[in-house]
Amino acid sequence: MSIALLTMIAALPLEAKAPDFSLPDPTGKVVSKADFKEAKAIVVMFICNHCPFVKHVQKQLVVLDNEYRPKGVAFVAINANDASQYSGDSPENMLEEIKKVGYKFPYIIDETQAVAKAYQAVCTPDIFLFDGERKLVYHGQLDDSRPGSKVPVTGKDLRAALDAMLGGQPVSKDQKPCVGCSIKWKPGNEPKK
Repeated sequence: MSIALLTMIAALPLEAKAPDFSLPDPTGKVVSKADFKEAKAIVVMFICNHCPFVKHVQKQLVVLDNEYRPKGVAFVAINANDASQYSGDSPENMLEEIKKVGYKFPYIIDETQAVAKAYQAVCTPDIFLFDGERKLVYHGQLDDSRPGSKVPVTGKDLRAALDAMLGGQPVSKDQKPCVGCSIKWKPGNEPKK
């Protein structure tokens, strides 16, 4: 397991427009950014099945989706890992994970890894919050909890950003970077530094 700390220097800048995506879920149903045009905000999360950092927070992702979907926030998760080298992240295993964890949000596959590159995602989980105009207002950690820590998983950092944005307040620019497993790039497909 390689661990990546998202550095804000090489990241998608705040106020950047959300890159487009049109990707299949494990059943083949295509989900695109345009499907969420009525949402007040969209949370785009790069996750996978096998990462211990994702496993540590996945139940809270379900809680946040259940809490904020009725408020007009759309959640979508993208798996960009190379499933040919990490079979735990295969579409078949994604289907099992959706059922086991109870994801109600779309969990889609970035087979070419082009969307992960467009978002400048580097790790799992990597979390982006875009406002109603699809401008990036938050890019950072879910909260301070880590696998093996005694800090409870609350989603407090993303929750604070969502609450501020939905309340018409500016989202704090003091954003802590994501920590997690690096995205498993296909050989030769690693982003240029």
